[in-house]
Amino acid sequence: MASEHIRNFSIIAHIDHGKSTLADRLIQQVGLVSARDFREQLLDTMEIERERGITIKSQTVNLPYRTADGHLLELNLIDTPGHVDFSYEVSRALACCEGVLLVIDASQGVQAQTLACLYRAMEHDLAIIPVINKIDLPTANIERTKEQIEQELALESGRALLCSAKETIGINEIFQAIIQRIPPPSGSPDKPLTALIFDAQHDPFRGVIVSVRVFDGEVRAGDEIMLMSTGKVHLVEEVGIFRLKRESRPVLSSGSVGYIIAGLKEVSETRIGDTITQAHQPAPVPLPGFREMKPVVFCSLYPVSSEDYPALADALAKYVLNDAAFVYQKESSAALGQGFRCGFLGLLHLEVVQERLQREYNQSIILTVPSVRYRFLLQDGSSVLVDNPSHYPDPAKIKQVEEPYVRLTVFTPERYLGAVIKLCLERRAVELKHNFLRPGQREIFCQLPLAEVIFDFHDRLKSITQGYGSFDYELSDSRLAEVVKLDVLVNGERVDALSIIVHRQNAYRRAVKICEKLKQEIPRHQFPVVIQAAIGSRVIARSHIPAFRKDVTAKCYGGDVTRKRKLLEKQKEGKKKMKMVGSVMIPQKAFVAAMKIEE
Repeated sequence: MASEHIRNFSIIAHIDHGKSTLADRLIQQVGLVSARDFREQLLDTMEIERERGITIKSQTVNLPYRTADGHLLELNLIDTPGHVDFSYEVSRALACCEGVLLVIDASQGVQAQTLACLYRAMEHDLAIIPVINKIDLPTANIERTKEQIEQELALESGRALLCSAKETIGINEIFQAIIQRIPPPSGSPDKPLTALIFDAQHDPFRGVIVSVRVFDGEVRAGDEIMLMSTGKVHLVEEVGIFRLKRESRPVLSSGSVGYIIAGLKEVSETRIGDTITQAHQPAPVPLPGFREMKPVVFCSLYPVSSEDYPALADALAKYVLNDAAFVYQKESSAALGQGFRCGFLGLLHLEVVQERLQREYNQSIILTVPSVRYRFLLQDGSSVLVDNPSHYPDPAKIKQVEEPYVRLTVFTPERYLGAVIKLCLERRAVELKHNFLRPGQREIFCQLPLAEVIFDFHDRLKSITQGYGSFDYELSDSRLAEVVKLDVLVNGERVDALSIIVHRQNAYRRAVKICEKLKQEIPRHQFPVVIQAAIGSRVIARSHIPAFRKDVTAKCYGGDVTRKRKLLEKQKEGKKKMKMVGSVMIPQKAFVAAMKIEE
């Protein structure tokens, strides 16, 4: 199809502003799905996406739209993930578009992620169409939302579209705006092939299916293509477009969005943001913006039973076929046995992996406390990256430590401003400032350590603002930090699975909470159990679990008191011996409780 009959666009919004519902109505309007086959959140294919109401894996759909004068247009909706953990995938999806629908909830107005999404769209110089959604709600305030669009987004509120995706109001106007206000794709089919990879998924029968936007040139079955980041050459088996199912086409030309099947075996062979070109006539330079996706949150993953280790290893090998951002390697723990050290894009990504392993692969797993990656500069001038407390260097050799920081933006009603600032300061915020946005609303900016964000910052913010606060963040830089390794000892033996790297000023608070949690979760034994938290050789917190004690004198009814003393002394000696040879049984729920000490 000629490029003037193609429109490539995306829908961006804050979480729960109606992005997936609007996509459903656009699909229904062009007749891609019958009323009998329709279900809510059509583009959200995973069960966890539908339960949580968020998009985790981006999807694409080609919408055939016939105009009033009879012209058939192809509108490519490139859906994007809806969480900050997947911001790189969002940026690559936006690079494939010429315009976006910026959806704003009429009852909630502009939120933190609304601004973040707008800035990403402006970085790619996209046409922006503001859409005010949920106008049917009793709490909708359209005039206030238009004021926010003018003042905070610097867009023309008069050109904002009003709609209710749930009630199918204003959908035709959105289609007209897409056609009129989003430019057709540029590019020439006569130039060397350049196609941007913005997604990939694994099919057990066909291998990796690569989602691409073709900028220049053409690609068809039988062509030899090259991935420019690796230089590997593959033979194209099939090309096509995405409807609700894949539909093969003879060729994908400049401006088109579709898929390529070329015999790739693993998703890790393809890299989001990479450029595909012809092997015999390669493009001179790749498309800009490519970077490796690097994990920022790390934790260890163990099977509940050591007998399940082979099954867990097999499940991870299958899972990584569909998630190139997830990385793992083998490790072992004295307390938990054989397991894996895993890297994630963020805490939501970690939760998604855990949920999918449990649901799709029927794996019962234990997670250790999440950590970030610290950079240790040593006395001899060398540096080492550490994301696992068991690899913490010798304190005598450490010169200084750097930890990752993020730029945090928080939106909150003015009445919660003091509580939010207090929360940020508790989390070691620096360069904190706030702006007056509109009556009753404030915007807070600060630099915050990533380690303070990944635990429970979201839950605490929602709690202190009664659900009205929202935030967005992006990685900024690394800064000097004073961190220590906090070890947990049970009856004098270190439990490596419970060790954490923590900032020195938070060490005592975390140590006390860990000891109290473990005291609640570890069952009583026949001998006393001492739980300690220590930095090096210095114990900073302690709790004690008393022993079970049998009443050995119950059978003595009167008589000589020495008989009772003899029985008590014998019991005392037995307890000493049991303490020397006995081992403390730490249940799995104790490790989970220690991980959730911040909640």
